[in-house]
Amino acid sequence: MFKLTICLLAALLVAYVHADNIDKDATILSEKNDPADAEGNYAYSFDTSNGIQAQEAGNANGATGSFSFISPEGENIALTYVADENGFQPSGAHLPTPPPIPEGIIRALEYNAAHPSSE
Repeated sequence: MFKLTICLLAALLVAYVHADNIDKDATILSEKNDPADAEGNYAYSFDTSNGIQAQEAGNANGATGSFSFISPEGENIALTYVADENGFQPSGAHLPTPPPIPEGIIRALEYNAAHPSSE
């Protein structure tokens, strides 16, 4: 959870560093913080006047959440994530995606699966 919190704070710091001067006067419009209970369940969320929004809920087994902000170019950046035993798994339209697997590679993999090696 600590690493996840650090990642979220780093993302917000990047948004802050690149913010216009108008952002220096941003205020918190809403804030909710439910500290960890006896079972380790927690949640928080906040919205600011300059368009930053964040929310997260989780427990000792993992967390889910999202945050969004306006980039210096005026683009709305929105990221959702899951953090669990499989690590931090972000998703967002602004994140790069791998190129599609070439058709020849797909056919070769299918052939290999249908004809296992006799070794």
